[in-house]
Amino acid sequence: MTPVLQPQRVCVLGATGSIGANALDIIARHPERFNISALSAHNNVEGMRALCVKFKPPVVVMRDEKAASALSAVLPASLPTQVVAGETALSTIASADETDTVIAGIVGAAGLPACLAAVKAGKRVLIANKEALVVAGEIIMQAARENGATVLPIDSEHNALFQCLPQTPRGQTDLVGVDRLTLTASGGPFRTRDPATLAAVTVAEAVAHPNWSMGRKISVDSATMMNKGLEVIEAARFFYMPPEQIDVLIHPQSIVHALVQYRDGSVLAQMGNPDMRTPIANALSWPERIESGVEPLDLASLSALEFSHPDPKRFPCLALAMHALAAGSAATAVLNAANEVAVAAFLEKALRFDQIPVIIESTLAAVSASRADSLGSLLAIDQNARRHASAAVARWRQ
Repeated sequence: MTPVLQPQRVCVLGATGSIGANALDIIARHPERFNISALSAHNNVEGMRALCVKFKPPVVVMRDEKAASALSAVLPASLPTQVVAGETALSTIASADETDTVIAGIVGAAGLPACLAAVKAGKRVLIANKEALVVAGEIIMQAARENGATVLPIDSEHNALFQCLPQTPRGQTDLVGVDRLTLTASGGPFRTRDPATLAAVTVAEAVAHPNWSMGRKISVDSATMMNKGLEVIEAARFFYMPPEQIDVLIHPQSIVHALVQYRDGSVLAQMGNPDMRTPIANALSWPERIESGVEPLDLASLSALEFSHPDPKRFPCLALAMHALAAGSAATAVLNAANEVAVAAFLEKALRFDQIPVIIESTLAAVSASRADSLGSLLAIDQNARRHASAAVARWRQ
C-alpha cells in the first residue's frame, strides 16, 4: 500500500513578487502535496487580497502597517485569515510550528531576519533572496548546520549547480572531485551595447530583460550584471567553493543555467527553458520531481548555444562584487547595500545607469570592511553603507 503523504505546510515570504507568484503557481498545481501556512507582502493590498481568496492562508503579514489595515478592510468576512503587520511578524511566521517549508522570496536585505529565523527553527528553507547569502551567508549556513535546517537554492543558477553536484540526504552538496563551478549569464539587454552609450540608458530599457520575467530591481541587476556578481558570492558561501574556482560565462540563450567541471574532465550541465518554476519545483519537491507547468526543452529547435567571457568595461559591477568577496562578509554587505540604494535611485530617475557602479565603488571605499560575525553587526554595516551611498547619490544629483 502506498503511504499517505502529509502535505508540506509552506510559508511564502514575498508572495506578491515574481518568486512568490511562480511558487504559488506550482503549489496550486499540487494541492495534495502543499498547504499554505502563511503569506507575506510589503504593501500590495490588491494582490494579497486575491491570494487570500484563492489560498485561504491562516495568517498574512504585510510589512507596511497601513497596507495591513487596508487589507483587513477589504478581505471577505468569511475568510479565516488573520492579518498582521510589521517586520517582527515576518520572523514569527517563518519560524512558526505550523510551517514546514519557507520560501524566502523577499528582495533585498529586508528579507534577511526572517530567513535566518526560519533556518534557526530548523525549517526547510528555499532561498531565492540572494542578498541573504551575500550579506550573511556564513551566519545562515552555520545556523543551518547547528539547527538541522535544510537549505535549498531556488535561484536558477544555484539550483542548477545543486542538481549537478552530489548531495547528502539533507541537501548538502559534496565537492569531492569537483574542479570548477560555472554560472551562466544572459548578458541582459546591453550585452552588445557600446559601453560609451550606457549613460543614456532609460529605466524602460534596463528592466526589459530579453529572456526572464523578473521584478524591476533584479532586472536592473541583470542589466549591470551585479546579479551575477551577487550569485558568485552566493555560490562561494552556499557550496563552500573558493572564489577562484567559480567562473561566469555569457550565454545569451539562457538554456544552460550552470555547469560543474570535474577533475576527470567531465562537465555536467543543467539545461531547461528560462522559467523560474523549474528551480522552484525542484526545491519544493526535492528529492522527488514534480510537474511544474514549464514547457519541455526542444533541443532540435535550438540553432546554437553561445558562450563568451563578460566584458569588464561593459559590466564593471561584476569586478566590484569579486573584490568585495575577496575582502570578506562585511564588504559584501556594503556592496549589497550600496547596490540597492543605487538601483533604487536609478529606478526613481535620480541617477544615471552608468553611475550605479560609481556609487557602489565609492561606498566600498568609504565604509570600513572589518569582519562582522553577527546579524546585528552586519545590519549595522548595511545601514552605514546605505547612508554613504545615499549621500553619494545626492552629490551626483547636485
